[in-house]
Amino acid sequence: MASDKSGYIVAAAFIGPGTVTTASMAGAGFGFHLVWALLFSVIATMVLQDMAARLGTGTGKGLSDALMTLTENKALRITIAALIVSAIGIGNAAYESGNLTGAAIGLDAITPLGTSQWAVILAALAALLLYTGKYKLIESVLVSLVAIMALVFVITLFFAGPDWSAMLSQLLHPQLDAGTITMVLALVGTTIVPYNLFLHASLVAQQYGKTNDDAVLKACRKQSVTAIGFGGIITMIIVATAMTAFYGQSESLDAGNMSRQLAPVLGDYAQWFFAAGLFAAGLTSAITAPLAASYAVCGALGKPTDMTGRLFKGVWLVVILSGVIIASIGIKPLLAILFAQATNGLLLPFIAVFLLAVMNRKSLPATYRNSMFSNLTGAAIVLFVVCLGLYKVASLFL
Repeated sequence: MASDKSGYIVAAAFIGPGTVTTASMAGAGFGFHLVWALLFSVIATMVLQDMAARLGTGTGKGLSDALMTLTENKALRITIAALIVSAIGIGNAAYESGNLTGAAIGLDAITPLGTSQWAVILAALAALLLYTGKYKLIESVLVSLVAIMALVFVITLFFAGPDWSAMLSQLLHPQLDAGTITMVLALVGTTIVPYNLFLHASLVAQQYGKTNDDAVLKACRKQSVTAIGFGGIITMIIVATAMTAFYGQSESLDAGNMSRQLAPVLGDYAQWFFAAGLFAAGLTSAITAPLAASYAVCGALGKPTDMTGRLFKGVWLVVILSGVIIASIGIKPLLAILFAQATNGLLLPFIAVFLLAVMNRKSLPATYRNSMFSNLTGAAIVLFVVCLGLYKVASLFL
C-alpha cells in the first residue's frame, strides 16, 4: 500500500498566516482561556476530514463531484456549482494574498528585501511546484515545511520559558462571552476550513481511486487523525508562545509585525525562529489554497481533476496571480481575507450538511457510509457552529 500523507497536507493547509495571527492574538489577549475553542475545532476537523477521506476512498471522487450527484435538478446543480466556484475558487484567491504576504513578512524579517518582492518570488516558487503536476513531489515539499514549522515553533516556545501551571489553570477556566466570541469564532474559522474538505477527498481519491480495501481505509483514517492532531498541537504552541510573551502586559501584539515585536521579550533568535515559522506557514498555504481551488472548481464543472489538465492548471494559476497582484502592489489584504473568512464561515454549515447527506447515500459502500455516531457528531458540530454565529449576531444588539 502506498504511503499516504494527505492528512499532513490538510494540516499544512489550515496552519497558514491567518492561523498564526489568530492563535497569537488569542494567546496575547486571553491566554489559555480560549484553548477550549481550539480543542473543539481540532476534534471537529478530525470528524469532518474523516468523512472526506472515506468519501474519497469509497467513491474514487472528490467532494465537488459527489455534491453534483445529490440532485438531478439542473437549476440546483447550477446553484451548487456556482456556490463552489465562488466560495472556494474566488475565496481562495482572496486567501492567497494573505498567504503570500504572511510568508513574505516572515522572510523579510530574516532577510530584508521587501514584502512585495518576496511575495512575487514565493508565488513563482508555488507556481513552479504546482506546474510539475507531480503529487509526490508536492506532498514531500509540504510535509517537509510542516516539519520545519513544528520545529521552529517548539524552539520559540522553549525560548519563551512558559508558565505551565498558569496554562493549566486557564485551560480549566474556559471563557465564552460577548468579549471573547469574536476570537472564538476566529479560532474555529481558521481551523475548520471548508476548502480542506474538498482538498482531502480529492487527494485521497487521486492516490487510491475507488477501493474497498479495509486496510487502506484504516490507514487513511489513522493518519488523518494523527496529522490533524499534530497541526492542533502546533497551533496550541503558538498560543502558548504569545501568552508567555504578552498576556497580562500593557504592550499589545500587533498582528502585522509579530516576529519583530517578539524580539524584545523573546530575544533575537526567537524572533528569527518565529519568522521562519511564519514563512513556512505562509508558503504551505500558498501552495494548498490554489490546489484546493483547482480540485473544487474542476469537480463542480464536471471536468477532469488531473493535475496536468489545462483547466486544473488554469484555476490554480489564476488564484496565485490574484494573490500576488494584491500582495505585490501593497494593498493590505485584510478586507479580502475578511470577505473570504466570512464567506467560508457562512459556507461551512452548508458544506457540512451536504457532506452528511453524501455520506449517507446508499450508493456509497456500507463500510464507508456514516455510522449513527458520525451523523450525530457531525450534526452537533454544525449546530454548535451555527449557534456561535447566532450568538455573535445577538451580541451586537444586546
